[in-house]
Amino acid sequence: MSIDSGDTPSPAPDRREAVREKAQRVRVRQSRIRVARRVGLGVVATAAVAAVAGVVVWSVMSSVGGRDLTPRNSTADGFAISDVTGAASQQGSIADATPSATPNGSAAATPTPDPSASVAAPVDIRVYVDYLSPGAREWQLANVEQLTTWVDEGAAALSYHPVSMLTAKSNGTKYSLRAAAAAACVATHDEAVFFAYNTELLSRQPAMDTDGFSDVELADLAQAVGASNPADLRECIEGGDFVEWAKDATERAVSGIPDTDGLELSGTPTILVNGQPYLGSLADAAEFSQFVLTSASDAFYTTPTPTPTPSATPSE
Repeated sequence: MSIDSGDTPSPAPDRREAVREKAQRVRVRQSRIRVARRVGLGVVATAAVAAVAGVVVWSVMSSVGGRDLTPRNSTADGFAISDVTGAASQQGSIADATPSATPNGSAAATPTPDPSASVAAPVDIRVYVDYLSPGAREWQLANVEQLTTWVDEGAAALSYHPVSMLTAKSNGTKYSLRAAAAAACVATHDEAVFFAYNTELLSRQPAMDTDGFSDVELADLAQAVGASNPADLRECIEGGDFVEWAKDATERAVSGIPDTDGLELSGTPTILVNGQPYLGSLADAAEFSQFVLTSASDAFYTTPTPTPTPSATPSE
């Protein structure tokens, strides 16, 4: 018969100890998982906040940067025309034309040249143009030849002011705004072809309530008229560099056109000759020429003042 000395431990305590150790290991592992999860969530949250902040900063900087971009060569949000190469054949000189009648219908006297006419300023023609306006297209195509002549001979100081009055009329593509911005790009990067590009945009004008040209197509048109710096032009147009400027320029014109007697832009085209709006037919080049001539006559000619006849000295 064997005798139990008591040295062999009971298996029950061993199992309990093993269970406790295993439970401890599980708790440690779970604790580590919770810590890792909290750290991971913190990293994700931090990254998300940083991403949102980056988007906000980019948006603000883009908006501010766009508003700070102002086209070169602009005066009062307009672009003076100095080069009309290849635009049209000559149609007639302002100086050669003579008004056929005064405003009340009576025959007009031939004006007497003013001795100071050679240093007088040319007639100032300002055109506020929306490239989606049918009236702007009609006026430009009717007058492009005589405008070319007047600029060539230095008789007219012609400038165009691109605006975006019809932005909502292109199926949401904002064509009017983008075209005005594209014109500003051309004036900035290659002003020699601005007049040709301006005429091209109007002659190829898309129908209202259609998408209009894409930015890529607007850049293609600039290259087609002979732009000498197509890479920078394309970057400017496709990047929308002057979209904010075009929007702000329109708002400024609507608030008040500079150098006028309180005139505000209410529609396009608005054509000012020496600060006075042209209200005649947009399709009648002769009528516009008559209006310009009348304004030019005021600048280049004066009515002679009769020389007083000396009275006889009474004899003594």
